Amino acid sequence: MGAKRSIGTRLATQVAPRLAPKLAPKLAGAAPGVSASFVREALHRAVDGVGPFQPAHLTARRALEEHEGDVRKAVHAVVDDHVRFAGAAGFVTNLGGLVTLTVTLPANLTGLAVLQCRMVAAVAHLRGYDIQDPRVHNAILVTTLGADAVDGLIKQRRLPAPPMAIATAPVHDASLDQAIASAVAAELIARVAGRRLATTAGRRVPVVGGLVGMGADGWATWKIGRYAEREFLPRAPR
Repeated sequence: MGAKRSIGTRLATQVAPRLAPKLAPKLAGAAPGVSASFVREALHRAVDGVGPFQPAHLTARRALEEHEGDVRKAVHAVVDDHVRFAGAAGFVTNLGGLVTLTVTLPANLTGLAVLQCRMVAAVAHLRGYDIQDPRVHNAILVTTLGADAVDGLIKQRRLPAPPMAIATAPVHDASLDQAIASAVAAELIARVAGRRLATTAGRRVPVVGGLVGMGADGWATWKIGRYAEREFLPRAPR
């Protein structure tokens, strides 16, 4: 099992990310619902909750209560919990290999997007931001792109600034809404394209597909969580 885990982790974190952009356009046809509106709906569900899925502010409040009001520990707990959730979800939705991946693609995308958005929103709430503010909404979505992608988009002038600056801008720039949501949708498709490549490479070992999904989703969520911690600096209590 150690060897299989090593193969899955290497594929998820080294090989797949480099080739994912090449496969993303082909995979987009398999996920026609992954659009800017899809991303906005995922954000809405993450912030406000849906069914048994707890809203971000309650997730933050529970973590704060469990750590006796220590915001730093609560933030770390929120990130760690969501990394575990993402890893478990990735493992389950990828166990069946390539065929199952095609069928479960929308659920996998939705679950990962909502989990990561809720994690970032909970971190922002703990740090004193109003997560109902449209500026903070955009900052949450930008954060889910990850530090490297955000830096690249800023250099290309497709984004004006990193998440912190967007969240604290003097006014909400509505023209950013569509651009940010579209960028997040493209990133989600690219991530699944990378997982599809890694799953194909490991198709002769059935459990490898699950390990790839677990490793890729968990690792990506951990990096986004740490990025959120760096970007959403503490604000004075409202």
